[in-house]
Amino acid sequence: MVDGLRLRLSVRGTGPPLLLVMGIGGSIEMWEPLVAQLRRFKTIAFDAPGTGESDTPAWPQRMPQLARVCAGVLDVVGEAGPVDVLGVSFGGAVAQEFAHRHPERVRRLVLAATMCGVGGVPGRLDALALLATPYRYYSRDHFRSIAARLYGGEIARRPELLEQEAYARISHAPSLRGYLWQLAAITGWSSLPYLHRIRQPALVMTGDEDPIIRVLNGRILAWALPHARLHVVRGGGHLFLIDQARESAAVISDFLP
Repeated sequence: MVDGLRLRLSVRGTGPPLLLVMGIGGSIEMWEPLVAQLRRFKTIAFDAPGTGESDTPAWPQRMPQLARVCAGVLDVVGEAGPVDVLGVSFGGAVAQEFAHRHPERVRRLVLAATMCGVGGVPGRLDALALLATPYRYYSRDHFRSIAARLYGGEIARRPELLEQEAYARISHAPSLRGYLWQLAAITGWSSLPYLHRIRQPALVMTGDEDPIIRVLNGRILAWALPHARLHVVRGGGHLFLIDQARESAAVISDFLP
């Protein structure tokens, strides 16, 4: 139990602990391609409240509460000291909030396909419109029809990736209320006022073909974080951690000694 909610957790491997914070609506299963490449780490993943097999809270949780959920997950698995944290998309926003509010729990920070919220550069309007609904988690045919426009990158060029992605999503879909709660959490949020106070080394990864998070957002994060470096994934869409998992894992492993 974390903050009164039953959450599904996954702990795999041995080595330096690495907390994984997934994007909006996503479940533990979606990490599989990347985790398979991060063999030297102890990966700690969880279904966020309202997603996968975790409980849905009665009311929306704001970003400070979601950061507290991350701390609670580490408490449950017995990680009292600082750990490395990898957040993707919405999970990257949560990871920023976690590093801000619980700096003693974070050793290094990896921010993938994410942004600072208000003050950042919006993505393509058609992609944002598709992102506003969780229907892609409920209909395999709908996911296939929109994936290229929504995510870009390799998934737009390699149709064979769609089946694996569709199964990971539809088999553990978020509740409608849980998805809406996550949208509510990010609405009006911004990390810009405090990014300069995050002192941990940070790796910012962004894809140059991402319709949701434009490359400029990665540059803003890397500029605002005092000890950050930027890695632009060539040909990378919003799902580069998944559809370019080997290359992404190599960059992450080099950053996390």
